[in-house]
Amino acid sequence: MNRINFSATVLFILFFILQAYAQIYVSPTGDDNNPGTIEQPLKSITAAVSSAQAGDTVFVRGGVYSLTTTISISKSGSEGNRYYLLSYQDERPVLDFSSMLVGSSNRGIRLSGSYWYIKGIDIKGAGDNGMNMSGSNNIIEFCSFYENRDTGLQIGGGASNNQIINCDSYFNADPDHNDADGFAPKLDVGTNNYFYGCRAWQNSDDGWDGYLRGADDVSTILDNCWIFNNGYLKNGTDSDGNGNGFKMGGSDDKMLMHNVTLRNCLAFDNRERGFDQNNNRGSMTLYNCTAYRNGSNYYVSLAGNKAATIVNCIALGYQGPLGTFVIQQTNSWQSPFTVANDDFISIDTSGVRDPRKTDGSLPDINFLHLASGSDLINAGTDVGLPFNGIAPDLGAFELGETVPVELVAFSASVTGKDIILNWATASELNNYGFEVQKKFDGSDFITIGFVPGSGTTTETNQYQFIHKNSEQGINIYRLKQIDFSGTFSFSDEVQINFNAPDEFILFQNYPNPFNPGTAITFSLAEKAPVSLQIYNLVGELIVSLITNELKEPGTYSINFNASGLSSGTYIYVLKQGENILSKKMILLK
Repeated sequence: MNRINFSATVLFILFFILQAYAQIYVSPTGDDNNPGTIEQPLKSITAAVSSAQAGDTVFVRGGVYSLTTTISISKSGSEGNRYYLLSYQDERPVLDFSSMLVGSSNRGIRLSGSYWYIKGIDIKGAGDNGMNMSGSNNIIEFCSFYENRDTGLQIGGGASNNQIINCDSYFNADPDHNDADGFAPKLDVGTNNYFYGCRAWQNSDDGWDGYLRGADDVSTILDNCWIFNNGYLKNGTDSDGNGNGFKMGGSDDKMLMHNVTLRNCLAFDNRERGFDQNNNRGSMTLYNCTAYRNGSNYYVSLAGNKAATIVNCIALGYQGPLGTFVIQQTNSWQSPFTVANDDFISIDTSGVRDPRKTDGSLPDINFLHLASGSDLINAGTDVGLPFNGIAPDLGAFELGETVPVELVAFSASVTGKDIILNWATASELNNYGFEVQKKFDGSDFITIGFVPGSGTTTETNQYQFIHKNSEQGINIYRLKQIDFSGTFSFSDEVQINFNAPDEFILFQNYPNPFNPGTAITFSLAEKAPVSLQIYNLVGELIVSLITNELKEPGTYSINFNASGLSSGTYIYVLKQGENILSKKMILLK
């Protein structure tokens, strides 16, 4: 890595960015009279949040923070300028509220602000919810909520468009042992909240609870979540709560609608129901879910105002009561299937509570994965989820490894009336080729072309596809890589705004924060040499993505892979002649 000689303009831009976006440090050994630097950190998150401005990052050092009062976060950022509350590098901070008194207002974190990104923090022992969220457009990632005296993470107060990613919630129990859930977007919750890769176990009430009181006709999506052993206390005895896995809704008057979609979700060993309608009147869509050894695996018996759909799902054991109104297709309890233990590699739950991977993703397990030779493989209905082989498998886990083609770059650019897609592979094994797929204006993906692959090779290969006369507006592309056996996988998507640009623009990278890949998009109004470079915060050049390359007018999207870099803040700088633009991006691993 070389230190470069910056022009005065570049130096000014970097200085402005570093002044505009602060990094504030908190440590159990800090002092709130300190300036909040890494050498002299603050002691409390409250003090750090108080001094933070939109765009700032609060880094929380590892260790135990013994707390007795709620951390209230009411500031709001914006779509392009979030607040960040992050664990520092690989350290794990624990916010321990065990000494807090039990009480309905004694939450660990009360998040009423919007546009926050919170990652890598454990919250335990709060007198009520571990976290109570009423703000919107927040991201909560790789956090744990445990041993709180009510629900681990509760979302309400109209909170909408929040993402809960790779979080755990367990051993939460209220004093009466009947009301603490793992995750609960409930009561007066808003719409379009999303859960991915979450686990909830041994909570005194339900693992996931969508009961409504005050809200109606709201929607929530869950992907790849595991909910198990709920309705039990930490010591393994029965609680007095409901003990369901996924409670999809319900209300006091039995009339409110929570529209819930569950995809690739797993419910097992819950004391009562695995997937429970309760009295929800909203739509319930279950794709590729698996239930095992719950009191009742699936329970959808009350006709609602909207459709109930169950497709490609597995019940090992009796499926449970399903009304005649439920739309069912290719489920394990339907003809011609039969299900037995030997359809699975293992029915041993070992590993389901194991630590997550370093990126926060779920641990690898064999539990309830289909065994080779099962008639549940390639037997499902295509519902739009990725799959290997000629058809989707049944259940939460698709058999087969990722197609062994290493895609290292995928970008889109505009020249005249054409969109040019470029991609590269570092190695290929049995690669038949790439279908180029596109969607536009909310439509489904369609195949618009095919580019042959290079079979098996360890050499780098470059590919290009030109999409002529594309529609004006947002065009989204992906690659469907296919091997000679018919197995396939999809690339990440690349998005391009196909409008004739009339100015020099550098857009915020997406996603941001990211790990490890992100797309940097820019627009050029005139033909000129362009450079795009990445720097760290001490002014060292990390990589030149484009170096003085002559570009036609148009919009370009360049993928940046930071798999070899450490977590932190980086600056990307775009230069066209004397014009220079720059933005900050955050790599979180």
